[in-house]
Amino acid sequence: MAASAVHGIRHRTRRLHVAAAGCAVAALCTAPATPALADGGAGGAKPTVVLVHGAFADSSSWNRVIERLERRGYTVMAPANPLRGLYSDSTYITSVLKSVKGPIVLAGHSYGGAVISTAAAGNPQVKSLVYISALMPDVGESGMSLSARFPSALGTATTSVPYQADGVSGTDLYLKRDKVHPVFAACLPASEANLLAVAQRPAATTAFSEKAKIAAWKNIPSWALVGRQDMTINPDQERFEAKRAHSHTVEINTCHVSLIARPDAVADLILQAATATATTAAAAPRTR
Repeated sequence: MAASAVHGIRHRTRRLHVAAAGCAVAALCTAPATPALADGGAGGAKPTVVLVHGAFADSSSWNRVIERLERRGYTVMAPANPLRGLYSDSTYITSVLKSVKGPIVLAGHSYGGAVISTAAAGNPQVKSLVYISALMPDVGESGMSLSARFPSALGTATTSVPYQADGVSGTDLYLKRDKVHPVFAACLPASEANLLAVAQRPAATTAFSEKAKIAAWKNIPSWALVGRQDMTINPDQERFEAKRAHSHTVEINTCHVSLIARPDAVADLILQAATATATTAAAAPRTR
């Protein structure tokens, strides 16, 4: 074949390759973006799950739930709840929430429920609240006033210890060592309950005596787990609170530390809140 003919063929081939590449680039540039929707719902981004522990506990009480949520691809935070008083604790958690970008599912266990009910108020990023065997006070209510209405074994299971710190004095409540297993953690082996007793974090009495000034569950969709064998918070109290808040409610056979004893059930409920339909998650604020 003549050299000029070969050169012509090569030239045309190069032009075809360039044209094909140009078409491919043009197609990529003009193709509509279709981001895959994550478990978080219509917005496409999974919410961050923030977990708030209760009295006599620390963030490690959420460990088994955290493992399950992270396996599902969720970013999880479990900040330390100071346990110094409802007002100061909720102010602290409010500041933590402000550091989170994007939608939030906020869950609280036990006294942590009272904290999230205040901390979530006015934060549009909090799309759902999850209460795990928790306090859900209305405005003007406290943990003490609710327990007076719905008595439980916790009333005789604590001991008071005065404290002083940075010029401030007050009273801490501890669980009596011999009451941790029967009252707080009856659904765990005695050896594990003993570890909880040794490592417990006390709560100042103001955590239970300070009255709620706001109740975020009036405006934010909520989910609630009731433990039928709960001896720390009366199950009837948990049912009353959930019904009043129109929470999506599940009941399971568990003691107060459901997040340790039944992490699958707790994680499943949090996932329900996280994957709620856009209609449910974006429900208009309700007033009651």
